[in-house]
Amino acid sequence: MDRNDEKAPRKRPDGVTDQTVQAVGRLTHAMETVIRARGYLYGFHELTGRADNELDEVLELFREAGHHEFAETIEKELLGRNVIDRRWTFQIVDDYDANYYSLFERLEREARDTFTGGEHHLRESEMKEARTTPGEPRHELS
Repeated sequence: MDRNDEKAPRKRPDGVTDQTVQAVGRLTHAMETVIRARGYLYGFHELTGRADNELDEVLELFREAGHHEFAETIEKELLGRNVIDRRWTFQIVDDYDANYYSLFERLEREARDTFTGGEHHLRESEMKEARTTPGEPRHELS
């Protein structure tokens, strides 16, 4: 099968305006930004947890070096400390997912389903179709 025949470009449903395609496209772009932000948040969660877990070895090393009082200070004041008021990082991630990310994701999906026939990246698909040169290698639409 020729690669050009694999899948036709995404088509705009009848009656969908340029403004609607732009609006849904910008919402999808904003969603992609939120996905990246969520990744950073999960990275923050993972790195902070890793640092807290490393404190076990830190405590042991300070104690072996005879610095018991300093080890006790770290254990008492830093080990297991909330990173923000009353919250560990997993709670921040959980709150973000429950109160922001899930709503953003639902509304972005709803906009696509309602206004562009559920198509992902319709704006980009149309841009690709407009910018490719038919018959040129690496300009296939599929």
